[in-house]
Amino acid sequence: MKKTQSRPQLSVLLQQFFLNHLMQQKNVSPQTVASYRDTFRLLLNFAHKWLGKSPAKITLPDMDASLVLAFLNDIERNRHNSIHTRNTRLTAVRSFMHYVSTQDPISLPMIQSILAIPLKRFDQPLMDFFSREEINALLNAPDITTWCGRRDRIMFNILYNTGARVSEMIEMKVKDIVLGRSPAVRIHGKGRKERTVPIWSGTARQLREWMHQIDSSPNQHLFPNRAGGPLSRTGVTDRLKLALQMASQYCPQLQRRKISPHRIRHTTACHLLQSGVDLTVIALWLGHESPSTTHRYVEANLDMKQKALNMLKEPQQKVNRYRPTDSILAFLDNL
Repeated sequence: MKKTQSRPQLSVLLQQFFLNHLMQQKNVSPQTVASYRDTFRLLLNFAHKWLGKSPAKITLPDMDASLVLAFLNDIERNRHNSIHTRNTRLTAVRSFMHYVSTQDPISLPMIQSILAIPLKRFDQPLMDFFSREEINALLNAPDITTWCGRRDRIMFNILYNTGARVSEMIEMKVKDIVLGRSPAVRIHGKGRKERTVPIWSGTARQLREWMHQIDSSPNQHLFPNRAGGPLSRTGVTDRLKLALQMASQYCPQLQRRKISPHRIRHTTACHLLQSGVDLTVIALWLGHESPSTTHRYVEANLDMKQKALNMLKEPQQKVNRYRPTDSILAFLDNL
């Protein structure tokens, strides 16, 4: 008589998925591991409330399509996550289920129903970016008489100069800065891709001065918090919001603007585009995997569209004067 094969536990599958599949076999970046980790933290906490079971007692059959759909709806409605974030969470769950299909074939029908959950479509808003006047006001806003102000000023300059993602900037180390004849910053980007971006001489000068105010050992974070550790994404955003408030006093149009590290990145791209830099160079500058991503900046750039329109000669059309064909209409038109 054949023994029935025991099915793997959910906790074991999750551990193998992270330690063996993601980290050893695929060697994904720490940022991807962190994103997937956060997804399953949220999912297990939701399942705990939904099923009334502690996370340790939740089984694989419990994680069916109805639970996953309820989880996705919950993070949209109650956590007020964007559709983009919802799709990111679903992608993590899909990746796990693809892995489970190789470890527990009995679960294939349930897995297929989860994999059939579609990514939600969403509107692509027009990219918003700051004008030259606005970005100058922002860069000059931090108070350089304080340690935090000096850090913020060079940090914002690096954001604008390099167009780095906030995750890339907060992970910058002292060893990533090259301050020779051709100053540059080495950026560790998404998908373990590195790129080197040149910096202005003024940015390099500020960096030299900043190095004297922090621990300049190679593995020291370039922009530490007061405790010496890396700044968080929220911390960087909060410092930008503070700079926006200060800059609004001298640049009133900023009072109606919103700010985020990614908006500074958009601003860098659009200003490079306005300066005549080729799209392929901008894609390399920003670390885009596909140049098609960079084409979105053309859509946002009204000045370039206006220049293109000015190059196109307006057609000459004969204007026919309207004449009313009825006496009542003529009377009304003359009122």
